[in-house]
Amino acid sequence: MGFRVGVDVGGSFTDFAILDESDQSVRTLKVLSRPDEPGAEVLLGLRTIEQEYRISPRDITYFTHGTTVGVNTVIQRNGTKLALFTTPNFEDVLELARLKIPEIHNLLSGRPEPLISRDRVFPIRERMAADGTIIEAVDRESVETALQAALDAGCEAAVISLLHSYRNPAHELEVKSIVSELKPGFPIFSSSEIWPIIREYERTITATISGYVQPKVKHYLDRFEEALKELGVVPKPRITRSNGGVMSVTQAKNECVQMILSGTASGVIGASYIAKACGYGKVMSFDVGGTSADVAVILDGQPQYGVGELIGEFQIYIPSVSVSSIGQGGGSIAWLDDLGILKVGPDSAGSRPGPACFGRGGERPTLTDAFTACGFVGHSELGYNAVSVDRSLAEKAISTLSEPLGLSVQEAAEQIIRIAVSGMYTDTSGLVSRFGVDPRDFYFLAFGGAGPMTACFLAREFNMKGVIVPPTPGVLSALGGLIADLKSDFIYTLYDDLRPGIEDALRSALASIETRAKRWLFEEQDFEGTPTISCSADMRYRGQSFEVETPIEPAWIERGDLTAIANAFHDRHRALFDHHDVESPVQIISLKLVISGATPKPIIVEQVARPGTPSAEVHVPVFMGGTEVPVPLYRRADLSCGDTFSGPAIIAQDDCTTCVPEEFDIAVDSFSNLIITLRR
Repeated sequence: MGFRVGVDVGGSFTDFAILDESDQSVRTLKVLSRPDEPGAEVLLGLRTIEQEYRISPRDITYFTHGTTVGVNTVIQRNGTKLALFTTPNFEDVLELARLKIPEIHNLLSGRPEPLISRDRVFPIRERMAADGTIIEAVDRESVETALQAALDAGCEAAVISLLHSYRNPAHELEVKSIVSELKPGFPIFSSSEIWPIIREYERTITATISGYVQPKVKHYLDRFEEALKELGVVPKPRITRSNGGVMSVTQAKNECVQMILSGTASGVIGASYIAKACGYGKVMSFDVGGTSADVAVILDGQPQYGVGELIGEFQIYIPSVSVSSIGQGGGSIAWLDDLGILKVGPDSAGSRPGPACFGRGGERPTLTDAFTACGFVGHSELGYNAVSVDRSLAEKAISTLSEPLGLSVQEAAEQIIRIAVSGMYTDTSGLVSRFGVDPRDFYFLAFGGAGPMTACFLAREFNMKGVIVPPTPGVLSALGGLIADLKSDFIYTLYDDLRPGIEDALRSALASIETRAKRWLFEEQDFEGTPTISCSADMRYRGQSFEVETPIEPAWIERGDLTAIANAFHDRHRALFDHHDVESPVQIISLKLVISGATPKPIIVEQVARPGTPSAEVHVPVFMGGTEVPVPLYRRADLSCGDTFSGPAIIAQDDCTTCVPEEFDIAVDSFSNLIITLRR
């Protein structure tokens, strides 16, 4: 027996969750993040765990890590200098993209510059037909010419994305072999190996992002592995991935795009586990850190998945937890535009210098400073005593805005909160519309350092049921990474009509990806146990431009039941678009398989509720609604299951502060969650 450790690196804090294998209990910790020296915060945390909990690095039997190195590399555009090798006459694939502009109502809105500029795109003479047959073989001389041109342009690596390689990867693999022969050690990435999906732009941008971040991610993970080894951590770390699972560090180095959303996915997995274990069927996770707010829909304990998630200015087309990231977090900076209009975000004070009230050199006002100046925050240390809150510093920072606006400091602070909540409302509305859900039926499950601080204000705007705050909300993302299952996705492109005669091709496709999936789980991930396998197909009516992912049963394929597969698609199409056409021919584009292996989970003990009304520790003055009112302050540790009380209230604990306006009632359920219900 030992200890399983999950780590999530955020913009302001790095969170740790430690699972004791002997009794399934969980301990938690926060330390300040080190964006100037990524990885240093993890080592500091492990040393702190040894000092405070007497847990030696050698006692760690399992280690998961969520990192933002990949996504930050794309956002900051400081990745490797790439070349793109493509089929002649398709050199403009990244520039053309999908001819969409970022802001559809702004005719002056421009698309982002590609990660690979047009002068670093080089053709390879070859041609593959749409059905995967070879029209023109790879011309070796053109590969030599393209490689030399890439080297002359100062390129440090190259991506290969050839026409129709999703049907037949032979040409991409041949080009990769030639490049490796001509220039050993030169990093070369094949789109068909990274994620072989139909459509040239989607496959090319996904491969480009993976190649763009790979050298930096690999360097970070190499250093991280070495540092853990020096500390005495025996097991190799596993890395959380975009689909809500975990994978080996070796795979993470080679398939960087699969881990690019690892941090946000971990939080959703943690929230899903809490929601399912405690019996809350309709929940939206609300993860607010120092830089952003991440929102996802969870139904019956299952997060919703999708493709095309936004990474910086670009979409990636891998299966991932469907999360909307909003540029308002606890460290989001408030500022005045050229017209003197108050704005909040997207720039963040991060960990260093951080919000002004943290006393770490920050001078610009942030959302956390606004809550502090109003009196909501600052009644206890934050981040497990990592920082102290100084209200005078928050007021000083906000005065730089309040004076030009002709407002008092508290009035300006309240306006900052309202503007931030308004921005969250706008972006969250898009997610609500995307999944067709009614927010009035949902709770926010609030976590992250600033989630409980802001959730009630946003829930009030949506007229939601209320807010759920778990016992340790500040470290739920770390817990999510710790309990995430081993999980991977596999795809096989068929591109054929769902017609009699396709049965053998379907069986062959299923057998192929199932063999690959089991090899990945049992041989590459060293899993011992019974796997869980789910299957789906990308399908459409013939003539439609895009597919609908449809869950199907492997047994239907094995017995050749094409009617069951077609009916599943018709039902799915009707559920999404309110119509279907059973007479139209159906095409099956791709077969997908997801395999997962369960990991140990903590035991959430249900306690006996004893109804009572807790006593406030003190009443503190809080500015809300344009006036200052006394608000009771409670300590989370003093609350018991069955306690009930009403807002306004402040609940302080080691990892965050929960702020409750007047319109809410609070109860502590039998799992020690705060259930904050909006009075209607």
